[in-house]
Amino acid sequence: MIIEALVIGLLVGIVVGSLGAGGGILSVPILVYILGQDPHQATGLSLIIVGLTAAVSLATRARSGNVAWREGSLFALVGLAGTWVGSALGPLVPARALMLSFCALLGAVAVFMVRSQLHPSASSSSDEAGDANVNKGSWTLATVCQVVALATLTGFLTGFFGVGGGFAIVPALHLALRYPMKRASATSLLVMVITAAFGLASRTIAGTLTITAEAGVMVALFTAASMGGGIVGARLTQRVSNRVLGLVFAALLVCVAASTLVATLV
Repeated sequence: MIIEALVIGLLVGIVVGSLGAGGGILSVPILVYILGQDPHQATGLSLIIVGLTAAVSLATRARSGNVAWREGSLFALVGLAGTWVGSALGPLVPARALMLSFCALLGAVAVFMVRSQLHPSASSSSDEAGDANVNKGSWTLATVCQVVALATLTGFLTGFFGVGGGFAIVPALHLALRYPMKRASATSLLVMVITAAFGLASRTIAGTLTITAEAGVMVALFTAASMGGGIVGARLTQRVSNRVLGLVFAALLVCVAASTLVATLV
């Protein structure tokens, strides 16, 4: 169990650090089907893992100047209402239904990742040319409405499934605010830290977060390895193209969705 937690945590951290997404999507089924945690408890533990991993990755990515601190903070704060609702509703859903809906979410994200990488927008080419050149124009009313809707949805998914929300934050920042992918993924880490902390606080106050001694040791090892992987993943973005990382991540999502679906139905 110790070795599994360390190895898997390292891999999850690399994904979070490199893509600014994926930690909760991977850690929830891993906690349930490999590390033997209850689905409802796993969603709470996942918030701890993802939040701390994103924080470490954020510190590394911030040095590149790709983090939009003001816009990212606003995005996260707008989404807190959704996070609160999701955190309240998540524990009320039967475990089987929770995992099945999680599989559906994985599939949807995988499709989006493949489409976005095979048909990249023109703005994504700026990733290689320089992420500092970002669209700094004023927000239109339509853009504001998009941001509010996407931030609320992202916050809800964060609280409901116990995920960091990066899988939704990155495309939201990329499409709605026209951020280059590297800037979107770096800013996503900031949003993940804030929303994961709020989701965790909501569950703690509501009394729905319970951590046994055994689970505490396991999640500590998982988190430590994941934080180390987050540093490695953050540095990978300087050497590997976002398109390659995105396609690999999409393939990983499909594998996780399929295995989770089989485990849930059997």
